[in-house]
Amino acid sequence: MEFSSLTAISPLDGRYARKCDSFREVFSEYGLIRLRTFTEVRWIQFLAGRPEITELEPLSPIVNEFLNQLAENFAREHARKVKEIEATTNHDVKAVEYLIAEKLDEDADLGRIRPFVHFACTSEDINNITYALMLREGRAEVIRPTLRRVIEKFRALAGTLAAQPMLARTHGQSASPTTLGKEMANIVARLERQDELFKAVPTLAKINGAVGNFNAHVVAYPEADWPALSRTFIESLGLTWNEYTTQIEPHDWIAEYCDALARINTILLDTCRDIWSYISIGYFKQKQIATEVGSSTMPHKVNPIDFENAEGNFGVANALLRHFAEKLPVSRWQRDLTDSTVLRNLGVAIGHSMLGYQSMLVGLDKLRPDSERMQADLDANWEVLGEAIQTVMRRYGHGDAYEQMKNLTRGARINADQLREFVITLDIPDAARTALLDLKPGTYTGLAEELARKLKDTADD
Repeated sequence: MEFSSLTAISPLDGRYARKCDSFREVFSEYGLIRLRTFTEVRWIQFLAGRPEITELEPLSPIVNEFLNQLAENFAREHARKVKEIEATTNHDVKAVEYLIAEKLDEDADLGRIRPFVHFACTSEDINNITYALMLREGRAEVIRPTLRRVIEKFRALAGTLAAQPMLARTHGQSASPTTLGKEMANIVARLERQDELFKAVPTLAKINGAVGNFNAHVVAYPEADWPALSRTFIESLGLTWNEYTTQIEPHDWIAEYCDALARINTILLDTCRDIWSYISIGYFKQKQIATEVGSSTMPHKVNPIDFENAEGNFGVANALLRHFAEKLPVSRWQRDLTDSTVLRNLGVAIGHSMLGYQSMLVGLDKLRPDSERMQADLDANWEVLGEAIQTVMRRYGHGDAYEQMKNLTRGARINADQLREFVITLDIPDAARTALLDLKPGTYTGLAEELARKLKDTADD
C-alpha cells in the first residue's frame, strides 16, 4: 500500500501530520541523519586544528567551507543517499561515514582527510552527541517557545480575570471562594517553576571510544591528552562533557529531561481536566465555530474537544517519557542495543507533547467566562462564610466557634437571612459584627485578586 497520511500508522504522520511540520527537521529521521553528519564533520575539523594529530594538516579555507556546507546545509538528497547506503551496510552511522567519504573522494585534496572521518570513534560517540544536539535544539526552538505561549495565555487570563469571584470546590464540595484569575495564576506559577527546571537540565555528551577509555586513541597518538581534547570538542558544541562512561553515555541526563517535561505535561493535563469541569458546570462558555459539529445526533452540543485532545496527548507523551526515564539509564555491562530503538521514539513523545500544547492554545482562545453563572453559584452557597465567621469568633474568645458553625452549616444550605440572624446574636465587637454582616460569598475572596495581579505585574516588569 502506498504510504500517505491516510495509510500512516502513527497519527503524528497521519491525522496530525500538518501540526508536526514545524518540528520535523529536528526530530525526524532526516533530523537524526543531519545531526550525525554535523557531528562527524565537526570532529574532522576539530582534529585538523590539533598539533598532536600530525598526519592531518590544517584544513584550507576551501576545504573548511566545503565541510561547513555539508554540516550546515545538509540537503534532503544527502539523507536519501545515506538511507540507500544503509540498505547495503545495515548500519546507520557507518552509512553517514560513507556518505562523507564519498563526498571527499570527489576531489584529490579532500581525499587526503578521508582516513580521519570517524577517527577513533564508536558509533555511540556520534549518536550520543547527535541526540544531545537534537534534544537541546528541540528544547530551545520547538518545545519551550510553544510552552511559553501557553504560559503567557494563562498569565493574560490571570490579569483579566483577577477580580472575577467564583466558588471554589474542595473534594468537589462548595468551599471558600476564590477568583478565576487566581486559579489561572496558580497554573502559571507551577509552569514557570517547572519550565526553569526543564531549561536547566544539562545536555551531556562524550567522545571516548569503544568502552569509554580512549583505547584506540592512545595507541594511535599516545602523546595526545585525549581527555582534554574530548572535553574541548564536546564543549565546543555547547554541550556538557561527561568524563566517565562505558561505550554509551549513560543517558541519566535524558531521564532528567524526560522527567522534567513529563512534570510540565502533568500540570497541563491537570489543568485540562479542571477547565473541562468548569465548562461542564457553566463557568466557561466556548466560542462557537459555525461550521463545526459537536455531536452526530445532538445538534446543541459544543464539546470541550480541544482540552480533551490535549489531555489525551499529554497522557500518551508521558507514558513514553516515563518509559524513557526508567529504561534509558539501564544498559547491560559496557553496552547493549536496547536504547537504540527507544531513543528513536523521543520525537514521538515530544510530538504528542506539542499536540497537547497546540490544542490547549486553541481551546484557551475559545473560552468565555460566564460571570452570571459564577455569581449564581456564589449566591446559592452562603454557608461558605462559615469559615470566616468561626475564625472571627475564635479571635474574640469563643472556644466552641467551630462547633457552633458546624451545627448550623454542616451538610446544609444556609441563606443570607439565616446567617445574618446568627451573626447578630454573637458576642463580638460591633465593628467585627458589622464587617461580617457586610460580607458576601462574592466578596469573601481574601487576597486572590491581589495575588493574581501581582503575578501578572511581575511578568510585565
